This record gives sequence, C-alpha cells and structure tokens, in this order.
Amino acid sequence: MGIIKVENIRVFANHGCLTEETKIGSDYRVDLKVKADLQKSANTDDLKDTVDYVFLNKVVREEMAKPSRLLETVAKRILSRIFAEDKLITIATVAVSKINPPIGGDVEMVTIEMTEKRKIASK
Repeated sequence: MGIIKVENIRVFANHGCLTEETKIGSDYRVDLKVKADLQKSANTDDLKDTVDYVFLNKVVREEMAKPSRLLETVAKRILSRIFAEDKLITIATVAVSKINPPIGGDVEMVTIEMTEKRKIASK
C-alpha cells in the first residue's frame, strides 16, 4: 500500500450559497490524498501501473469548474469520479478550501474534508 498526495491545487471557481459568490467567484485550494497498491509500479517503473497524479489534478479542475452551492457537493463529485475512473485507488480523502470566505470576519479559509473507501462488490 502507498499514498499519493496532490496538494495545494489552486483553482478559481464559482461555488457558494450567495448569488454574489456564484457570480464573481473566488479562490479555492484543493488537497487530495489517495491510497493504492504501489508495489507493482515500484517494480515496473511504468505509469500504467500506478495512479497518475496528472489524472487526479485533471479531475479536481474539471469538477471544481462546475458551480455548486456547497463544497461538500464538489468534494463528493471529485471522490466519485476518482473511484469510477481509477480502479487502483482504495481510499481517497479530498479537502476543499474556500480562501477568504465572505463570513463576516478575518478568516483565512474554510475547509471541508471527506474520505471514502472503495465499495467492494458483493458476490
């Protein structure tokens, strides 16, 4: 088992419950951590035997581009796509942070974090 992290993915997006948030957008940070069996790729030195972090970054950017009211919704979409499109991943954690949220105070960011495990199909 091994861990691949893609950290501090910076994205400008249009998420939020306030109309102004979805119109003007804001800055976000996304951190992603996936667990997978990395033993084969460690031996073969072949990209097809591992989780491609270019793919992970692409999924984050594409899902962040779809406006949502809640960060939880965006995080769930990211996790769902990762599990659907990469069978090596067994556990994934995504943290989505809104930088300088409009919540009436000096707050650097708000973050939601979600973790999911691959569901094993019953026989």
